[in-house]
Amino acid sequence: MATTLNAKKRETKQHSELKKLRDLGNIPGVIYGYKTENKSIFVSGIDFLKVIKEVGRNGVISLNVDGDKQNVVLSEFQEDSLKKELLHIDFKAVDLSAEMEADVKVELVGDSIGVKDGGVLQQAVHELTVSAKPNDIPDVIQVDVSSLQVGDTLTVSEIRNKFSYQIMQEDELTIASILAPRQEEEISTGEEQEPGMPDNVEGRETSPEGE
Repeated sequence: MATTLNAKKRETKQHSELKKLRDLGNIPGVIYGYKTENKSIFVSGIDFLKVIKEVGRNGVISLNVDGDKQNVVLSEFQEDSLKKELLHIDFKAVDLSAEMEADVKVELVGDSIGVKDGGVLQQAVHELTVSAKPNDIPDVIQVDVSSLQVGDTLTVSEIRNKFSYQIMQEDELTIASILAPRQEEEISTGEEQEPGMPDNVEGRETSPEGE
């Protein structure tokens, strides 16, 4: 059963009114998608963060908009990078019986043989797109790199059949590799986690409406 998040409709898109909502601890947003008209809403910032911590970045939420409940997922969010505050969120209404695509964080797990031998682990991909029913989309894809040796490369083709969901990227895409020690200076540390959201929650930014 999906975790419930209460929301209220809002009638205005004016900057001054949106600021008032945020000053009171709320986050303006919209809901769109399956069997729903686009609605402007707002939710409690505290309640929203609690729910996201519970269900994860791709979890299904029962959004209760003034008594009307709909199954939704967090689509996008926009934040103030200086204040680390969420400014706007988009919820997508979903059909639980139909497959959908979502971007999922990739987490490398295990102690690589190559690293133990002095090599350096390089993560080339930090996110993969998967297709599955909403309740089957994971919050994170854990990829075991413990068997990788210096010079080895791990591609999508080698993990594709290990999961029940479909990975949409091509087989040849490199996920991780073990570089020889002399190549260490070429390592890219990857993307930093988005501020203002709970751990392990990342998203694509979108512009808040009316601003």
